[in-house]
Amino acid sequence: MSTEIELKLQLDAKNARKLASHPALVGIKAQRQRLLNTYYDTPDLALAGRRIAMRFRQKGWEWLLTVKSAEPASGGLAVRSEWEAPATPGHFDFSHVDAPELQDFLEAATERLEPVFTTDFRRQTWQVPFGESLIELALDRGHIASRERRAPICEVELELLSGRIEDIFGLTRSLQKQLHLQPAVASKAERGYALFLDEPARPFKAKPAPLDDSLTPVEAFRSIALGCLEHFQRNEQGLLAGGEAEFIHQARVALRRLRSAIKLFAPALPAEFVKAYGQTWQTLAGALGDARNWDVFLEETLPPIHALFPADRDLKRLRNEARQRARRARRSIVRLLAIGEYPRLIVEFTAAVYALSDTLPLPLKKFAGERLAYHSRRARKLAESHATLSPEDRHRLRIAFKKLRYTMEFFAPLLPENRLVPYLAVLGRLQDELGLINDHVTAEMLIKEALAKRPPGPIHGWMAGRQGLLVEQLPEALAAWLAQRRPTC
Repeated sequence: MSTEIELKLQLDAKNARKLASHPALVGIKAQRQRLLNTYYDTPDLALAGRRIAMRFRQKGWEWLLTVKSAEPASGGLAVRSEWEAPATPGHFDFSHVDAPELQDFLEAATERLEPVFTTDFRRQTWQVPFGESLIELALDRGHIASRERRAPICEVELELLSGRIEDIFGLTRSLQKQLHLQPAVASKAERGYALFLDEPARPFKAKPAPLDDSLTPVEAFRSIALGCLEHFQRNEQGLLAGGEAEFIHQARVALRRLRSAIKLFAPALPAEFVKAYGQTWQTLAGALGDARNWDVFLEETLPPIHALFPADRDLKRLRNEARQRARRARRSIVRLLAIGEYPRLIVEFTAAVYALSDTLPLPLKKFAGERLAYHSRRARKLAESHATLSPEDRHRLRIAFKKLRYTMEFFAPLLPENRLVPYLAVLGRLQDELGLINDHVTAEMLIKEALAKRPPGPIHGWMAGRQGLLVEQLPEALAAWLAQRRPTC
């Protein structure tokens, strides 16, 4: 078995020729070859279900059988296990797979394996000395095919042959000074399966970080931060394509979780890292928040108002204005993602996360317990004084509960599930109540903004009444949460 450390970058086809003239490649002879690959799986896609990719590759006159694990990538960087050996086309011999459980699984599936998709691309490779490392830089151009469907391939891969992982990031940053290179999280295999299934991109939700108490706080942060980054990147294509509103919501949640994680782990992180990246995402987060507010307004706030006041003259004007502002907000996001600063930020942040070293000699469970207790105390203090909360206090309470929930979710693998699940359920209902109140406050501001010169009408009155009703229901939800015992590590 070998471990492949690889960073994948998307490149616009019209700029592919510029790569060879980059100063880092000048004087290095490129190797050229055509690679034909056929990926196999069972009819029920059992390999994909276990995050395994298996292919036959034709490389000149040589055939190779390759098995790869499919660990998720973040910031374009993937660290994957790989087993590769010479092979005869159509003959499945997995004797080179030295992981017994995986070998048994593959051998049991052999009789059911069938072609799923193919890739056909031309590869140029350069062996690049950089820093203290030797890095293979590959430019792949071709296509993926499945059934009658095709998708283009135009990507750059940087594989660490020897040396330090930080040099991969250093070479990438050097390339990005002259080329627009977008870090990519989807492998060719992942794209091939999507083509086979004819599945459009779907909103991607956060997944738990694989924590255990053997990790240090910095190692836990690295896992969580890279997971947040993957969460954001996997919603990126939906954002750029103008997909459903859930892409915006999930991208916004991803950045909220990332920024919360930086604050949560700040005591264990270098001060310069927290200072550099604590506010870095603010512009993009603000654009996502603006777009999300208009989406919620159009999809959730306006429909019940229309049902109550179908003849209101301001309603049509309000809907049209809201749609225009929502479109402008989406265009703002696309512009931010399209400029060179964004892909450079992804690479720089990923490099910084990998470069972190431990500065706090504290067991993870102890650290997690202290942070959970801190956020629980803050939320409880505000919740216990709910009878006298001002609108500003309710906003602070909502933020405090959001931070508490993120903290609980981040450290979930360290907490007893039988206590965590009911606690999060009650906390979730409370957050829903506070979220509705906040949505109404936001909606009132948006209405004033969209109808700035119009006098208050029945819509304003209904909004105020609805807001009052929601506030009246809040004490019951708060009491239910206050009665819960917080899970402890």
